[in-house]
Parts: sequence; structure tokens; C-alpha cells
Amino acid sequence: MRLLVLLAAALFLTVAHAQAQVYAPYDGYDEYDGHGYDDPYSPYPPPPNYEPEPGYPEPFPERREPSTRVGRGTIVIATREHTLIYTTSEGEQFAYPIAVGREGKQWYGTTRVVSKRLHPEWRPTASMRQKNPRLPAVVKPGPANPLGTRAIYLADGLLRIHGTNDPSSIGTNASSGCFRMYREDVEELYDMVQPGTRVIVQR
Repeated sequence: MRLLVLLAAALFLTVAHAQAQVYAPYDGYDEYDGHGYDDPYSPYPPPPNYEPEPGYPEPFPERREPSTRVGRGTIVIATREHTLIYTTSEGEQFAYPIAVGREGKQWYGTTRVVSKRLHPEWRPTASMRQKNPRLPAVVKPGPANPLGTRAIYLADGLLRIHGTNDPSSIGTNASSGCFRMYREDVEELYDMVQPGTRVIVQR
């Protein structure tokens, strides 16, 4: 009898674990050499009456003092310092801790913001789903979404500044090229920056 109870408990835990799928953060930048996104700049509208689900990882901001002087209305990403600094058109500066690309997946240069997406959907490509058949066609907004609640798209390299479902990665070289931010930080930055904002990515 005890053996049957143990087997039933093990089966229940296996099923519950299989249903509680959370998709690891993934930027997709290295899967297809910067090509093959399913129209990454198209405007996916946010779902109606969207509310973040309970249990979404809350950020633990560790703001740093700005350490650079740049033109107004510019984002500077200091890769080695894992810091993003935004200087407003009025000259006020905001500094945020970020996660950057892993070794060999980092991009440097000057680009610009081309679009923004509120509550982005994550759409794994065909090649990603071929490698991992468990991936769905679309990951809706919510705690399982690797892009978090906001995504800011850059012109070069198909890179993004976005939230994350893994706040523990902030401050590390963890992504495939994109820049991850804590939830409250990316939401604040999203409200301030507009398409056309200059972005400088430094070593």
C-alpha cells in the first residue's frame, strides 16, 4: 500500500513539473547570425486588460552613479561595467545595472532605437523549435516570457534592450547579445526613450 502511495505521489509531481514550464532567457541573437527573426519589428499589440501574473520576479535595483559624459538624449552602454546610462534631453542622467552578451556575442558601436514594444510576445524561430521541440510557437506575456514586460529594439545587429525572467543574470555576461534589465528599470527607461534615440555600446 505504501508503495502505491509513493508511486502516485511521484507521478503527480512529474505531471505538475511538466506543466509548470518556464522558458529560460534567450535572445536568439546567435541562432541565425542576426537573421531569421519572425518579423522582429512588427507591432505586436499588448493583450487586452493585461495584468502581470502573481509571482513575476521583482527587481532588486542596484543603481550606479553615472560615470560618463555624453550628449543629451543618448543611451550609453558600458559593457565591462554592466551599466546602461541614459542622458535625457534636459541633461538628467539615469544609470541602470544590466546583463550583457556572453564572450563572443558582444556587439560594439553606435546605433539607434527603432521601435518599442509593450508586453512583447516571444516567438522562437523554426530553427530554435527544431532544436527544442518543447518550445511553443509563441510565448505570451507573463512570468515565463524571456523578454519581460518591455522591449526596446535597436537598428544594428537585431539587438534589444529588454526585461528578463531571470533577474539573477543582471550584472553578468549572460545573454546572446541583447541587454537585459530589471523589470522596474526597463519600464522606466521605456517611458523615457523614443525611436531615434542614439545608442552607444562601449567595451
